[in-house]
Amino acid sequence: MAASNVNTADLYDERGDELDSVALQFQSLGGHTHFSGPVRTIRCFQDNSLVKSTLATPGDGAVLVVDGAGSLGTALMGDLIAASAVANGWAGVVINGAIRDRTAIAVLPLGVKALGSNPRKSAKAGAGESDLELEIDGVVIRPGAMIWCDPDGILVER
Repeated sequence: MAASNVNTADLYDERGDELDSVALQFQSLGGHTHFSGPVRTIRCFQDNSLVKSTLATPGDGAVLVVDGAGSLGTALMGDLIAASAVANGWAGVVINGAIRDRTAIAVLPLGVKALGSNPRKSAKAGAGESDLELEIDGVVIRPGAMIWCDPDGILVER
């Protein structure tokens, strides 16, 4: 089974003790329902400048995990940024927050998990940090760790 088509339930059955499961209920919003790769991270709050600039760089099959503090107040990614991610070889994006342009994003060849959507744009002040350890729903997510996502959920290498 190709890495991008791994079912998280089967992977957990095989490697359970080596993996953490994010229980927070993310929605599957991209054109690829199954995606995986090494993690890159960003922490930001209602400002998507780092998301945009990071996804405009070569992704090499990585998954960008964005901790937006669970805010649904503004979108941290829209269709143009998602299209940039596709063009630059990212496997997917996991956003602990909102996206926008979900209909357009749903047809892109990109894995996208987010809490929901909001048409409101985010700030563009450049606030945030990248390449740091995140904790989402009690699960530690380190840059370089493997992450697997599908409609059942999100698994992260410990």
